Amino acid sequence: MPSPKAPKRLTLPGSDKKPLKAAKLIGAIQPDEQVEVTIRVRRRQPSLEAEESRSSGKSLSRDQFRDLFGADPADIVQIENFAHRYGLTVLEASIAERKVRLSGSASSMKVAFGTNLKRYSIGKVRFRGRIGTISVPQDIHPLIEGVFGLDNRPQARPHFRFRPLKRGSRKQLKKKGLKPQDAGGSTSYTPLDVAKLYQFPARLDGSGQTIAIIELGGGYTTSDLQKYFSSLNVPVPLVSAVSVDSGQNLPSGDPNGPDGEVMLDIEVAGAVAPGARIVVYFAPNSDSGFIDALTTAVHDNVRNPNVLSISWGGPENTWTSQSLQDFDSHCADAALLGITICCSAGDHGSTDSTDPSVAHANVDFPASSPNVLACGGTRLESDGGAITNETVWNNHDGWATGGGISEVFPVPAWQQNVQLPPSVNSGAGPGRGVPDIAGDADGQTGYQIIVDGQQGISGGTSAVSPLWAALIALLNQGLGRPVGFLTPKLYQLPAGDNGLNDITMGDNVGYQAQPGWDACTGLGSPNGAALLATLNT
Repeated sequence: MPSPKAPKRLTLPGSDKKPLKAAKLIGAIQPDEQVEVTIRVRRRQPSLEAEESRSSGKSLSRDQFRDLFGADPADIVQIENFAHRYGLTVLEASIAERKVRLSGSASSMKVAFGTNLKRYSIGKVRFRGRIGTISVPQDIHPLIEGVFGLDNRPQARPHFRFRPLKRGSRKQLKKKGLKPQDAGGSTSYTPLDVAKLYQFPARLDGSGQTIAIIELGGGYTTSDLQKYFSSLNVPVPLVSAVSVDSGQNLPSGDPNGPDGEVMLDIEVAGAVAPGARIVVYFAPNSDSGFIDALTTAVHDNVRNPNVLSISWGGPENTWTSQSLQDFDSHCADAALLGITICCSAGDHGSTDSTDPSVAHANVDFPASSPNVLACGGTRLESDGGAITNETVWNNHDGWATGGGISEVFPVPAWQQNVQLPPSVNSGAGPGRGVPDIAGDADGQTGYQIIVDGQQGISGGTSAVSPLWAALIALLNQGLGRPVGFLTPKLYQLPAGDNGLNDITMGDNVGYQAQPGWDACTGLGSPNGAALLATLNT
């Protein structure tokens, strides 16, 4: 009896993976190694009600969104049938997230998705990788927008730099608590100091708001949080950890590792908005982990976050097309739900690279998504509790604010009236300009934090995302409603005292600051009280 004919297979657009530069091939994957993947299912067919909801500009509840823009349950059933045919197990299915999560052996995954998996290493990091495209049987091809997780190479990096305090500074901290001071020849601030310099609304604390933070590694300790907030005479905020795809709150003990990112995010946001609830979504550092953390936070109808801070990212050209488009689509979903997403714009200038030989300019993603608030960096100097000078952050040693012109996303409607500069890349067309706004990020005017028991100074655009997320929590509280997708509203503000401090001096080795929007600091840094007043009118 002849064997059954194999079904015709079709390639998933945008699924092509390139070899990771400097990665070393170790060998084949064991056939019985367990692999987990996320399948993104197409949206249900748009209804008249859905189109009216999208065009109205009004925020939807999570239940409304699920019913209007989620997956068709019949499509999910077909994906589950596909999984059964190939011996894969369904771990999770979500209509709102349009997600079916599967597990199975590497050999089964190879057959189901038409790709070879191999083991690679880069430095001390080992990962499972693939090269080329993904294919699926013809019958389910129209239902699938992307498959993530077969390759679990590191997808993003945190945007911060930590330096421990010198002995003299440590003694001062012990005696006086965390105060602005000279630390190794540089000025440093507590988040409260920065908030005062930026005139954040003084009588608001973020009560009633929930700030979501995405982390792709590391962890926090309760003892560090208690010590830090006690030193500031600020109530310890309510902080909880949520596991995504087996990610965990696992401190490594290394302040220069991902712990430094986690603690910077929590301590900045928690100091500025201590009344807000902070929920940290821990996920593996891979494209599937990053995207699943985003969708979990956006569609979390238990904790209901209304502002999200992301301090991880990577150059646009390190993402597959399907990953870029999928991640961005969920940022657009967040906008429909009235959630503000703040993303760090990167710490290595216009190239977004730590390799000085790289000449091609790149913007950092997800900051380049047109559905987020992209956060650039400044150098903040003050005297007597007032700002004396604020310029583009650029240490001229490879550390500088990211920013530039996207080569993936076109110019959004709300940037049409902005004088966007041409890309510094020859022949590149116009695109979404990054960043939108800015805040203190220079490590030489950085933030005093505690991580893994060590007191130190941290800088980077990683600090700007939680700073703006906390400000937005204050704005939400003050307005009595979520500001939602804030980015277009900022571009519509009148000139003058509109809540933004225009930064006109400095560069990020590619783009120059100028009056109005620029590709270093966007529209500028915040004046919180003025911004609240402007949004109120």
